[in-house]
Amino acid sequence: MTWLKHSSSSRWHADRWLAPSLGLTAAGAALILGLVLAFLLREAAPVLGSGHVIGFLTDPGWYPLEGQFGMLPMVVASLAAALGAVLLAGPLGVVSAIFLRFYAPPGIARVYRMIVALLAGIPSVVFGLWGLTVLVPLIARWQPPGASLLAAILILALMVLPTVALTSASALAAVPQSLLQGASALGIRPQGTILQVAVPAARGGIVNGMLLACARALGETMAVLMVAGNVVQYPTGLFEPVRVLTANIALEMAYATGAHRAGLFAAGLLLTLLVMLLAWLAIHANRGRGHV
Repeated sequence: MTWLKHSSSSRWHADRWLAPSLGLTAAGAALILGLVLAFLLREAAPVLGSGHVIGFLTDPGWYPLEGQFGMLPMVVASLAAALGAVLLAGPLGVVSAIFLRFYAPPGIARVYRMIVALLAGIPSVVFGLWGLTVLVPLIARWQPPGASLLAAILILALMVLPTVALTSASALAAVPQSLLQGASALGIRPQGTILQVAVPAARGGIVNGMLLACARALGETMAVLMVAGNVVQYPTGLFEPVRVLTANIALEMAYATGAHRAGLFAAGLLLTLLVMLLAWLAIHANRGRGHV
């Protein structure tokens, strides 16, 4: 009896400190994000406060030494590459998750999950090297020059596929068994149970995974820099070379000064805001949707 009282007291003390600890951790994360945003705003202030904000959208191109900071072509290229990658990786990731959850034997499922997790851990520069030496020459045989928006989309799709597959598999695993058993009791075939019950119930987690994959694709630098061609222009076709915002920052930050440097920080601020928008969409994707 004394042991039970001591155990209950220990749990009460642990629970009493849990909420403040979690609150401090959350506040620290929010503080770090706020400091990052404040730093970007401070460094970008020379161009944000000098009338160049409209020029980000209206200037004919990116010529910072001439005072022209047209980012719109790179913004369009970044969004096109990220959305194209998610459109390719999304269905493949969901199919992989369905295979893992419903069709693969336990042994094969463990091995397959390990392979997908390993793919997620491969450094981006390795993807870039493979794309530069294998994928770009293959595309060049079909339509020169090879380094293009298509190459960037394919590389990014390969990189974000594990994110979609693993998050979708977790969402499907969290679907209550009672839903699946109820569908079987109603005589619905296994394929119908998966497509009409399990996937709709897990759609919130699946959408979150795709938004997370899109955020990663937007923030990817090295692999895209190596295969996209790095020409600042609007992507008028899949085979046109383009430059994304992250690659532009990596290429020019080493020698940028003055307004040029501030313009690169403004691009970083824009990317951060885009990722925050995706995070906000992920939060609202789950509200009132399904069981996951």
